[in-house]
Amino acid sequence: MDEIRSTISPEIKLQMELSVAISNRIYNILEKKGMTQKDFAQLMGKTETEVSRWLSGTHNLTMATICKISTALGEDIIQVASHSYQPDYEVS
Repeated sequence: MDEIRSTISPEIKLQMELSVAISNRIYNILEKKGMTQKDFAQLMGKTETEVSRWLSGTHNLTMATICKISTALGEDIIQVASHSYQPDYEVS
């Protein structure tokens, strides 16, 4: 498993981390609001299957979709200023 991880680029690792963080944020908002995935799908005008893909943490959400979700839920999904990327290698 470590061998596989070592072949993943830093960009892909960061993308995966951010995708999972975004889906976790959406889950937390839904829980706080007492909403199910079904409720969320209806709110968004999407199928439960599509919403399930969004919340899997592996779907590449567009900025447009993130903005629609944020607007529909009435909460920020991402906060750019709070994320500080620190590469695990030296930039020369």
